[in-house]
Amino acid sequence: MPNLVDKLLVKPGSKIKLRDIDPAYHGHHESHEEAMPDIQSHVQKLDELQYLMYAEKKHSLLIVLQGLDAAGKDGVIRHVLTGMNPSGCQVTGFKQPTPEELEHDFLWRVHPHVPGKGEVAIFNRSHYEDVLVVRVHKLAPREVWSGRYERINDFEKQLAVENHTSIVKFFLYISKDEQLARFKQRLDDPARRWKISDADYKERKRWGDYLEAYEEVLHKTSTDYAPCYVIPSNHKWFRNLAVSEVINHTFQALHMKMPKPTVNIDEIRKEYHEARKLAKAS
Repeated sequence: MPNLVDKLLVKPGSKIKLRDIDPAYHGHHESHEEAMPDIQSHVQKLDELQYLMYAEKKHSLLIVLQGLDAAGKDGVIRHVLTGMNPSGCQVTGFKQPTPEELEHDFLWRVHPHVPGKGEVAIFNRSHYEDVLVVRVHKLAPREVWSGRYERINDFEKQLAVENHTSIVKFFLYISKDEQLARFKQRLDDPARRWKISDADYKERKRWGDYLEAYEEVLHKTSTDYAPCYVIPSNHKWFRNLAVSEVINHTFQALHMKMPKPTVNIDEIRKEYHEARKLAKAS
C-alpha cells in the first residue's frame, strides 16, 4: 500500500482526472483531534530541518502553492510553514501582473524571489498563473501559453541542477460545494470579509475550465526534479497534515548534515574561560 507522499504524487507523464479524486479524502485519520499529534510533530520537524538547511547552505527549497479561490494557500502558510525561521524563509504572493511585469517575459517577475542556498522560498500562486488564469481568461492566444510548459520545465530544471534547489508544487483541491461554504464563512465573519473579492463568484462559472487547465499543468510539469502533488483540501487539517508530510519527506531526502565549525573551538573555549575568570575577578 503506497504511503501518503506516494499516493498524492502526480507521477511524471501521467494524466489524471481531478473529478476522479475525492477532495474530502482524509487518509486513515478520522478527525482533526486524532491527526493533531502528527501535524505538530511534522511542523516541529520542519523547523529543525529548515534550520539545518540554513546552517549547511548547500541546498535550497522552493514550495509552490496553487489552488482555486478559498482552497487554503494562506492557511498552509499560517499553520504549517509559520514555524520556520524568518531569517531563512521568504513568502512571495504573485497577484495580477503590474504594467512593468507585463513588459517582460512571464518568468521575469519570478526570478528575484527564488531561494538562494540555505533558504526556503514559498510562492503563494506563482509562474503557473500564466498557464492557468491566462488560459482560462484567454489573455493570450493558445500558441503563446501552450509554449510556456516547456519554458517552466526548463526554468525549474535550471534551479534544481545549477542551484541545488528542491522544488515541490502543491495543488490544493477543494470541491465546488466546499468553496461555496468557505465563501459564506467570509461573508459571515467580519475578520474574514477583507478576503471577499468581486471575482470570487464570477470565477465559479469557469470551474470546469480551471480543472482542465490544472489537469494539463499537472500532466506536463510534474517532473522528477519538480514534482506536483494534489492535496485533497476539503478538510483543512488533512491539508496541513499532507503538506507538512510531503515537505518533511523532501527535506529528509537531502541527507543534510550540520556543518563543521570554521573556527578553532578549543581556542574559542579557552577565550571563554579566560573571559569568565576576568568577569569573576572584577
